Amino acid sequence: MASCTNRNDQKTDNQLPEMEGSISKSSFGVTKNGESIDKYVLRNKNGIEVSVINFGGIITSIMVPDKDSLFEDVVLGFDSLPDYEKENPFFGALIGRFGNRIAKGQFTLDGKKYKLAINNDPNHLHGGPTGYFKVIWNIEETPSTEGKAVKLSYLSKDMEEGYPGNLQVEVTYTLTDSNELKIDYKATTDKKTVVNLTQHSYFNLSGNIKRDILNHVLTLHADGFLPVDKTLIPTGEIKPVSGTPFDFTKPRRIGEHINDNDEQLTFGKGYDHCWVLNTGTDSLSLAAKLSDPESGRIMEVYTNEPGIQFYSGNFLDGTLTGKNNTPYKHRTGLCLETQHFPDSPNQPKFPSVELKPGDVYQSQTVFKFSVEAKQ
Repeated sequence: MASCTNRNDQKTDNQLPEMEGSISKSSFGVTKNGESIDKYVLRNKNGIEVSVINFGGIITSIMVPDKDSLFEDVVLGFDSLPDYEKENPFFGALIGRFGNRIAKGQFTLDGKKYKLAINNDPNHLHGGPTGYFKVIWNIEETPSTEGKAVKLSYLSKDMEEGYPGNLQVEVTYTLTDSNELKIDYKATTDKKTVVNLTQHSYFNLSGNIKRDILNHVLTLHADGFLPVDKTLIPTGEIKPVSGTPFDFTKPRRIGEHINDNDEQLTFGKGYDHCWVLNTGTDSLSLAAKLSDPESGRIMEVYTNEPGIQFYSGNFLDGTLTGKNNTPYKHRTGLCLETQHFPDSPNQPKFPSVELKPGDVYQSQTVFKFSVEAKQ
């Protein structure tokens, strides 16, 4: 990289010395229960940084350059641990045991009904009120041939939040010198259960959290999406996106149709739906591309999951104060959550989310950052 500017010091050089990747560890504070929380900062040779804490497996910041080599943070979050401990919309967190909604907080597995907490009335959302986003993960630096990496692990005990089986979960964050943040999920169980893990970062590629994301341009490699009822539970139909406000098969400004008179947009108060990816499962494929024309920043999302939930920050309303004492106003961040489909345990036609003893749950998502060339 020929030049680099950082908002913290506004330093500019014509030529920077060759950088090397690194990992640093520091304290991020102590929880209200007295547990010490660590922060790891992964840095690649290009100066990109990803910060992770073991409270909730939260990504607290991602520093990437714009077209003028200005490094800025492109994810929403907080400056301190107490704010993450308070109720918030899952900023930057790992989500489990089941990402997204389960209708009426219940499902049946091998003839037995399991009841879960209702924390998104009348449904269960993101693993419950004390899901993986509120637990303390074991975190450690881990060797990787691909870049700098940390591995987080957690034992989700049998019947925690109502889910059967002792689930051993591992999540590895790897920052490569190709400017990729790779997220590898792995889980095993001692009893048949359901699993759907994801990551819940809110992105704003402008680097300016006072701006909304409506001028971001999005492409989704999905010819269909899942319509929902008024409680945001899928109806079971896969609807073609063609001719609807949900057609992002070609690059489209997010704000172009977000306020259209459409029942699905009314239910979600904007976009809060799962798109059915064209590639299906197993192979790692390009799912989405997001860009901010003003900054020139680009983020591509690759996954082997069958779906991606695009949430346009509809419930951000200025009541939460985030980094640098800035209120998070309406649609100042968006989520692209790779996952199996919402309510899959109750939808037999959806890809299965069941995990049996002896089997291994594995999933990968890659966020790749780049910059549009200056004209």
